[in-house]
Parts: sequence; C-alpha cells; structure tokens
Amino acid sequence: MIRTEASAAAAQPARPAQVGLFALTFACAGLPLYIHLPAFAAAELGLPLATVGTILIAIRILDFLQDPALGWVTDRWHRRRGALAALALLLLGGGIAGVFALPPDPAAGPVVPRLVLALVMVFTGYSLGSILFYGESARLAGSGSAAAQYRLAAWREGGALAGVILAAAAPALLAAVAGGSGYAAFGWTVAALAAVTLATTGALWRQPGLPERRFRIGDLAGSGAGWLVGLALVNTLPVALTSTLFLFFVEDRLRLPGLAGPFLILFFLAAGLSVPGWSALARRFGARRVLAGAMLMSVLAFAGTALLPPGAALPFALICLASGATVGADMVILPALFATRLAAAGVQAGTAFGIWSFAGKLALALAAAIALPMLDRAGFVPGGANDPGALRALTFGYAILPCLLKAATVALILTLPRRLFAG
Repeated sequence: MIRTEASAAAAQPARPAQVGLFALTFACAGLPLYIHLPAFAAAELGLPLATVGTILIAIRILDFLQDPALGWVTDRWHRRRGALAALALLLLGGGIAGVFALPPDPAAGPVVPRLVLALVMVFTGYSLGSILFYGESARLAGSGSAAAQYRLAAWREGGALAGVILAAAAPALLAAVAGGSGYAAFGWTVAALAAVTLATTGALWRQPGLPERRFRIGDLAGSGAGWLVGLALVNTLPVALTSTLFLFFVEDRLRLPGLAGPFLILFFLAAGLSVPGWSALARRFGARRVLAGAMLMSVLAFAGTALLPPGAALPFALICLASGATVGADMVILPALFATRLAAAGVQAGTAFGIWSFAGKLALALAAAIALPMLDRAGFVPGGANDPGALRALTFGYAILPCLLKAATVALILTLPRRLFAG
C-alpha cells in the first residue's frame, strides 16, 4: 500500500511554469555570459581581451573538472536538494551581480582577483543547478517514461532558450531604457530573477518519488546510458565547432560583423519555437526516427553555408532559422532518453548527469583543440587581411566538417540498439 501511494504521488509532474522559470534563470549565466563579458571587461574594467580569455579558460577548466563531483554531491545529499537548489541560485545571482553590477574598481587596485572570484561563483552555481535540475528529471516529470520526459524537456529547454535570448539582448535593451552601458542593470536584473526563482520554485524539490539506489559507474553500461553519453559527445562536436568559429565566419568570411548578434538570436529563437513540436513528434513517432530525421535535416539546412559569398545576410539568416529549428530536437530528445534509461535502472541520476555535462564540455574543448590550431596553420588572423587559403580553412571548419560529423552521428544512431530509444 505504501509503495502504491508513493507511485501515485510520483505520477504528478512538477508545474510547467516553475520548470520553465528555473531553466530560464540558469540560462542567463550560460552563453550570454560569454557574449557580454569580453566587451564589459574591456570597456568597464580596462582589461585586455587576452587577459579575459585566459581567465575564462582557467575557470572553464575548473568548471570542466568539477561537474562529476557536483553530480556526486547532488546524489549524496539528494534529500537536501531544495537547499542545493537554493545554494546554486544564490551563487549564480550573487556572482552575476559581482561581475556586472558590483564590479571591482580599477582605481582601487587589481581587479582580476575579484572578477575571478565572482566568475567562479557563477560557474559553480550554474553547474550545480543544471546538474541537479537534469538529475531530478524523473521526479520532475512524474515518471521515468520517455513520453513524460519529452513533455518535461519541452518546458525545460523552451525556458532555457528563452533565457538565452532575453539575456543576450538585455544589456542593450536596459541601456536604451535606463541609460549607461546597461551592464549594471543587467547584473541586478539577473540577481533579482534568481531571488524570484528561489522564492517561487521551492515546490520543485518537494516532488515525491520512488526510492532509488546510489549510482555506480557500471550503471552506465548496464542501463545503456553509456551509449547515449557517447552519442551526445559525438553529436555535440558539430555544434561546438560552429559555436567556436561563428564570430570568425560572420565577421571574416561573410563580412557582416554588425549582424552576429541578430543571427544568434534568430538561431535560438528558431530552436525555442521548435521544441514543443519535436517533443510531440518524438512521443508519436519514436525517438530514433525523429532524431535521425532531424539530424539529416540539419545537414541539408547547413550544407549551403560553404557556398555563401561575402555579404549574404539573408541566405545566412535563413540558414540560422532552419538549423536552429533542427537543433531543438537534440535538446529535447537526447537528455530525455538519458533520463529514461537511468530511471529504468532505478538509480540516482545526479552523478550520471554530471558525467553527461562533462561530456558536453569535453566536446567544446575538443572543438577548440581541432579548429583553432587548424586555422592557425592556415594563417588565419581574426579581423586581418586573410588570403583565400585561410578563408577556405575557416569555411571547412565552420561549414563542411560539422556536416560530416553530423552525418556520422546519424549513422551511429542507426547502428545503436533500438532499446536505447524506447521507453
């Protein structure tokens, strides 16, 4: 009787609005941080871009290494998940305020130590909150079934993409309203958003669920989730390559530097709007068929990028819309499948999602390790007078290699056991 009652209670999913708000808040400290920090640090703190890059690389290494440990923390103290979520929000909100709203004064001494401390707070809070959020997927969805995971993912990924778009545009919008650079207002706004999220999403962490045993590394193989980690790593490489080289391609190959921001917004807007549709398609037609189809569509949508001439703003905008729409399928289906396999094995998912996060960041590191030395050998100089050979290397790394890798990912999907895509 007790187990039946627990099962009935566990069948109630979390409120979608709370899921979306939590995802939106944490997305503000993801990609938007990389967009805003270089310009802010140069204009407001007087730091050279090389210094900012070194800081970000050093903190990224810390962030890269701490993910599995943070996953273990969320499993070890899973009964205190509400306190861990609160800690993540406090670190994120306080860190963003420390970076943008309360920056160190260059006239008062070295600014780098305080900036580093604030960024460590942001990255640690972001990673802790994200791993906890994804690790609780079965509990938040009310079930470990694939259909329930797709419904949860639609709200979660839709909220995250809305957060990326809003945060990317926020400083410019706030500057137009309040004057100044907009960065201080942005810092306070994100801090206030974190406080609101803390006050209104506590019910997420009181969701009941059936008992789960502690995760062991062998569970990745036993549940089939390890195959999905490998698939996610291979699938993230194309996106990581295009992310690494995006600004170079827009500014040096297309010669459209003023449109880089709008192109990014178009991409993420298309991804966000597509998320509910991919969720519905996966529930109806199955994950394997829909995921493979979406990836083939992404190759077709992106393949023409290599042929674009300089100044081709409209064609590239259409490519951003089409390719963004296909990325929505990856965002919904892959983490949902991973959570489904872990739920079927009856194990806690925090450590596993720490490994999942580690794999995604490993893909970003590999992309940089592949693409940047390749461009350097070709003689490519950002913003410089590049010869045709250097621009061909940029085109290959940004437009051709990602399509080849995506096609390889489709082949991998078709060869993996069908049971991995069931649920």
